[in-house]
Amino acid sequence: MTVAARYNSVAILVHWLTVLAILGLLIMGWTMTSLPPGSPDQFKLFQLHKSVGITVLALTLFRAAWRLAHRPPPLPAHMPLWEKAAAHLGHAGLYALLLGMPLTGWAVVSTSKFNIPTVLYGLIPFPHMPVLADLENKAPINDVVSEAHELAAWILVALVVVHALAALRHHFLVKDDVLLRMVPRFGRRA
Repeated sequence: MTVAARYNSVAILVHWLTVLAILGLLIMGWTMTSLPPGSPDQFKLFQLHKSVGITVLALTLFRAAWRLAHRPPPLPAHMPLWEKAAAHLGHAGLYALLLGMPLTGWAVVSTSKFNIPTVLYGLIPFPHMPVLADLENKAPINDVVSEAHELAAWILVALVVVHALAALRHHFLVKDDVLLRMVPRFGRRA
C-alpha cells in the first residue's frame, strides 16, 4: 500500500498533542469531581485541568490558523459523498468542541462563587473572563455553563470514539491510507 498525501508534521504533532491533552482532561475532570470537595488533591487537579484546558484552546486556535494556511490532503476519491460530508461534519464538530469546551470551562471558573484565581501550570496568572467575573449574580450563569461544559465533555467523548473508529475502519476494512496520513513516521520515509 502506498501512502497518499499526508498531513504535514506540524499538523500531525498538534493533532496528537491535542489527543493526549483531551484524554488527560477527561481523566482529570472525572477524577477531580469525585474527590472530597476542597481537598488539596482536588485543588491541584482543578488547577492542572484549567491549565491543560487553556493549552487546548491555544493549540486549537493555532491548529485552525495552520489549517487555513496549509491545505489538508484531500479525502480519497473512492469515498462516497455522504462519507466525505460526514467526515467534514465530524471535524467541524471536533473543532467546535475543542474551542467551546475551554471557553465554557473558563466561564465556569469566572462565575464560580469561590472566585479562585487560575495560575497556569503554577506559573502564569490567567484572568477570569472580563464581563462574567464582574457580574452581581453569577450563580444562574454558572449553573448553565457548568451543565454545558459537562454535556460537551460527553459529546466530545462520543465524537472522538466515532472519529477513531472511522479511522480504524479505513485502515483495517477499507484498507486505504486515511489513518496513515495522520500517523507520525518516526524517521521512516514514505
